[in-house]
Amino acid sequence: MMNRRTLVKQLFIIAGGIALLPSCLREQGGASIVLQNIKLSATDEDFLAKLAEILIPKTDSPGGLELNLHLFVMKMVDDCESPENQQVFVKGMQALKDNSESQTPEDLLTSITTLEGQKEGDEVAFLKIFKNRAIQGYLNSEYVMKNKLIYKLIPGPYQAAVKLKA
Repeated sequence: MMNRRTLVKQLFIIAGGIALLPSCLREQGGASIVLQNIKLSATDEDFLAKLAEILIPKTDSPGGLELNLHLFVMKMVDDCESPENQQVFVKGMQALKDNSESQTPEDLLTSITTLEGQKEGDEVAFLKIFKNRAIQGYLNSEYVMKNKLIYKLIPGPYQAAVKLKA
């Protein structure tokens, strides 16, 4: 005859193991967030984090890396971009990453700036998608919403009688 306390304790241990199982089964070297449509590695994620910090550097306000804009971009591309744009994003990212493996952040900024002047190419399309989504993530971040944009429930105080200057 099994003790009820022992049974409950064993059920909690089994439930805890089941809850931890997905993190144990995650493939090594994969992205830190779950992506359904695109396949990115941990090095791809690090590269996108470096790009986010270059695009929005840390000053007196948090930068792209601190706000995790690279994770926002990855999730938005995975969920909201068309399959064609997802393929262009991954191909352009790989091409830019391969060309800039040994570059310092300053050199990478220079190569990004030269790419901005070009009209076509996977790298240019990747940068366009990345910049649009990173800026969207920055403007919708908790930091900007709480500290930079002052929300007023009423647009302004009502003044019934105001003297107008001629």
